[in-house]
Amino acid sequence: MGAHAVTPSIQFCCASNSDEVLNANLLRSPAVQVPGALHVERGAPSAAIAANRGLDATSADVIVFLHQDVYLPPGWDLILRARIAEVAAADPDWALLGASGVAVGGRVSGPVWTSSLGSVVGFVPLHPVPAQSFDEMLIVLRRASGLRFDPGQPGWHIYGADIVTQARAAGKGAYLVSLPCIHNDKFHGVLGADFDECYAWFRQKWASMLPVHTNVARIRRSPIHRWRERRRYNQSIDLRRPWAVDPNRSPLDYARLCGWSDLTPAAAAETT
Repeated sequence: MGAHAVTPSIQFCCASNSDEVLNANLLRSPAVQVPGALHVERGAPSAAIAANRGLDATSADVIVFLHQDVYLPPGWDLILRARIAEVAAADPDWALLGASGVAVGGRVSGPVWTSSLGSVVGFVPLHPVPAQSFDEMLIVLRRASGLRFDPGQPGWHIYGADIVTQARAAGKGAYLVSLPCIHNDKFHGVLGADFDECYAWFRQKWASMLPVHTNVARIRRSPIHRWRERRRYNQSIDLRRPWAVDPNRSPLDYARLCGWSDLTPAAAAETT
């Protein structure tokens, strides 16, 4: 990181509505087991409000917002520090990092194991790549960027696209980087009225920035595109369902199958 670089402090924030899922996944991650490392937010009316409460409840330089069904293998925090150093060397005023999302060029980035698809998804970026949206499973925010989630955003969808679009509109760097982890999520059938509400809100707010592509939808100016995408997504249920695997299986098993049982050696190799 350079002789005069300062190692940032890191905390984690999770909005949880299930102690069972939280205990089975995120709380098994060594990085969050350090005293004071994890803030759990409960009972928030929306994802944006939960995230902002987490920002206010923490004090670290870098906050990692992540879902309760995410598992971070041993050494993941060291990988994150290596990615932060890499980004900061090129863009000292960076704002956001994501583990999964859509790059400005349109490719889905990873690698992330997702149980809902039974596979590792996303290309592996060899270097940080500018993002146009993040999957909300994991978002890294640099506090000094001044970014906050929009408290007016409804629901629990598309806030990863909103925070990235905020950064882009303000000329702040938002990047996709390689942060291997396990998303032990359930199968996603249809995207219902709550998703449509978030979609419509984003489309109205960012009309001048569209189109914006996310992992599950392409947000465009005309609402007819949402109708077409909803139809295609719903028609693909029978195709996607057999891909899903058991989200109640230990995430450590999925990490082992991915070769991610311990990321510490990989992190050490990157910093030597």
